[in-house]
Amino acid sequence: MSGIVGICNLHGEPVSTGLLKRMTDIIAHRGPDGEGHYTDGPVGLGHRRLAIIDLSPAGQQPMSNETGDVVITCDGRVYNSQELRAELEAKGHRFRSRTDTEVVLHSYEEWGEECVDRFNGAFAFAIYDCRPQAMRRSGRQSSVAGRLFLARDRYGIKPLYYYQGNGVFLFASEIKALLQHPAMEKDVDPYALLEYFTFQNIFTDRTLFKGGRLLPAGHTAMLRIDDVGDLCTNQYWDFDFHEPAQVRDPREYEEELDRLFTQAVRRQLVSDVPVGAYLSGGMDSGAITAVAAKEMPYLTSFTCGFDLSSASGLELGFDERERAEALSYRFKTEHYEVVLKAGDMERVLPDLIWHLEDLRMGQCYPNYYVSRLASKFVKVVLGGAGGDELFAGYPWRYYRTVSSQSFEEYTQRYYLYWQRLVGNKVIRRLFQPHVWKAIRDSLTIDIFRGVIHRDLQELATPEEYANRSFYFEAKTFLHGLLVVEDKLSMAHSLETRAPYLDNDLVDFAMKLPVRTKLRELDQVARIDENEPGASMKKYLGKTDDGKQILRSVLARYMPEEYVDGVKQGFSAPDASWFRGDSIDYVRELLINDRACIYEYLRPDTVSELVQEHLRGKKNRRLLIWSLLSFEWWLRRFFR
Repeated sequence: MSGIVGICNLHGEPVSTGLLKRMTDIIAHRGPDGEGHYTDGPVGLGHRRLAIIDLSPAGQQPMSNETGDVVITCDGRVYNSQELRAELEAKGHRFRSRTDTEVVLHSYEEWGEECVDRFNGAFAFAIYDCRPQAMRRSGRQSSVAGRLFLARDRYGIKPLYYYQGNGVFLFASEIKALLQHPAMEKDVDPYALLEYFTFQNIFTDRTLFKGGRLLPAGHTAMLRIDDVGDLCTNQYWDFDFHEPAQVRDPREYEEELDRLFTQAVRRQLVSDVPVGAYLSGGMDSGAITAVAAKEMPYLTSFTCGFDLSSASGLELGFDERERAEALSYRFKTEHYEVVLKAGDMERVLPDLIWHLEDLRMGQCYPNYYVSRLASKFVKVVLGGAGGDELFAGYPWRYYRTVSSQSFEEYTQRYYLYWQRLVGNKVIRRLFQPHVWKAIRDSLTIDIFRGVIHRDLQELATPEEYANRSFYFEAKTFLHGLLVVEDKLSMAHSLETRAPYLDNDLVDFAMKLPVRTKLRELDQVARIDENEPGASMKKYLGKTDDGKQILRSVLARYMPEEYVDGVKQGFSAPDASWFRGDSIDYVRELLINDRACIYEYLRPDTVSELVQEHLRGKKNRRLLIWSLLSFEWWLRRFFR
C-alpha cells in the first residue's frame, strides 16, 4: 500500500517538482519507506512507499516500463499477481522486481484498459501512457503524449480522489494532497453536506470539499492531456446479487464456501513483512484468525475494548475483550488489547478528522486506536470487512422491505430507514438559509433512487427485494466503511486487507439463494402489517438470523457459541458517554454560538436535536458524532 498523487497541466505548462513534492509530503504517513517523483513537461506523478512486497529499491515508484513510455504510480495489492506474472512472462514481458505494481504495469501494456478485469485485489493507480499510439488516440502531435489512465478496485477498498478545474487535473489518495495545489480552492460543497446530514454517508461521487471527487468503486477514467482535458469514466464491474437459475444441495454450497473462504485468507497472507489480524468477539474476524493461525506460526492479533463503568442498556454488551481473549487462547495468537474510555474520543478527534477528511459513517475512533495499536507490531493486518454485506448480516434492515407490494413502496420504506441523521421533516430547518437556498431543489430521495434503481426491472418476490437491499448496502454502507478503514489504518502506515472481498468469494456469495442466508424470510414475507395485531417488531430488532450458511461453515473453525450469537457491530458506548462523561465536551463544542458549524447549520435546530439526546428523549449518538466531526473538520481544514 502507498500514497499516490499526480498533476496534469492541461495548457502545457511544466509541472513543478516542488509542488509535486508538497503533495506527497502531506500524505507521508501512507508511505514512510520511500518517495519518488516523475515529471514529463505538463505531467507529474508522485508516490510515497509502504514496502510490503519486494522491499528492495527495485520496488520504488513511480515505475516505468523498459522503454520509459508507460509510467505508473500505484497504491494497493493484487493477490493474483503471481499467476498474471507467469502469463505475461509467457507473452514475452520481462520483470525487474517482484512487486505486483510491475505486474499491473505490464498488464496494462498487454491488455490496455481491460487489464482491470483480471485483477483480484485492492488498488488505486494512475498510468501515464506516452506511447505513439496513445498520442494518436489523444489527437495530440507534440512530443508529450496524451493519456492518463486511472483505476479503482471493484469494491472501493482503496480511495482515489481527483479535481479538474482552473486548467489542471489533479489526483491523489487523499484530498489533503489535492489541497496543496493552488488551483483547488477550499470551499464546502452544500450538496455533499445535504447527503452527509441525511445518510451519514455520501452516495454520489462528491466530497465535502467543493470540486473534490471520488472515483467510484469499480470504475476507470481516461484523461486526454491537452487543452480540452476530456475525462471519460467507465464502470467495469458492479455487484449483481441474484437468485441462481437452479438451486443446488445446501451441502454443495457449504463445501464451496469453505474452500473459497480458506483460499481467500491464504491469498492475503502473502507478504515480506509481518502480518497480524483483528480479533473481536465475532465470528467474521475470528474465523479469519483461525485460518491465518494455521498458516502462520505466532500470528499476532489485536482487539479494542471499552470501559463500561458508565454504560447502560444494550451498551453493556459492547466490550468483547473476554470473548476475543478466549479465541486468542484457542488459536494460540500473540494477543494485544487497547481499552478506551470516554475521554479517549475527545483527545483523538482533531487528529482523526485530519486523517479521515472525507466524513462518512458512524463513530470510528475505535478503529483509529486499534489501527495504531496494530501498527506497533505489524505492517499488514487482516480484517472482517464485507462478511455482513455479502451474507446478510443485518436482517433487521432487510425485513423492513421484503413484504413490499411494489418497487416504489420498497424504495420509500428503505429510504426512510437510511435517513440515519436528520429526516426530511427537519432537514430544511437544520441548514442556514443561504445553504438551503443552494440545495433546495436537490432531493435526497432522488439520490437514493440513483443507487437503488440499477435498472428498470420490477421486483416481485421477497428474494428479489432482499437481493436489491444487499446491492444497495454493498454500494453505500460497505463502501463508506472501506473508505474510513483505509484512512484510519494508513494514518498509522498500516495496510488492512479484507479476505471476504476476494473476487472468487464475492462472485460466489452474490449467486447464493437468499434462503441460504436468511432463515426466516418466508415468515416475515407473509406478515401483513395492515392486519390488526400483526407485528414485525421481532424482526426489526437485533436477531440471530442472517448469515446462515456462513455460520454453518465458520462453525468448523469457531466454538458454537460464537457462530450462533446475535449480530453486534463494533461500537463504543457513546450514547451513554454523550449523556455522561462527555456531556461537557458536547456542550462546549456544539451548544456554543461561536462554533464553526453555525456558518452552515442553524444553532436553534442543532441545540434542539442535541438536547433531545442529552435529556434521554431520543438516541441521537450518530448525529452528535457527525456534528462533532463536522466541527473539527471545519477547524482543521478551514481555519
